[in-house]
Amino acid sequence: MGATAEPAPESMAVVSVDPDSGAYTQHYFDSRGVVRVYAMTFDGAVWQLLREEADFTPLSFRQRFTGRLGADGDSIHGVWERSKAASAEWETDFGLTYRRRR
Repeated sequence: MGATAEPAPESMAVVSVDPDSGAYTQHYFDSRGVVRVYAMTFDGAVWQLLREEADFTPLSFRQRFTGRLGADGDSIHGVWERSKAASAEWETDFGLTYRRRR
């Protein structure tokens, strides 16, 4: 028998911008009690989230998400990656596609 994937947790993300630097931060919360803070960038085509420092929880692994805006403008195709240490290579965690509902 193959392993079954657990359903994704219910989650919410709040994006804030630093008025002085213009830098974005994403605050993530989910139904498992996970709370994380990610540095965020979006250049109009590529969206990135990066967590390389401990925040509300210890940093047992680094995380990053890189998503690209689809040609249709209604989707973002991306991948979550993780790294066990600052010098370790990034490993794919899972792919993720966001689609706009109209």
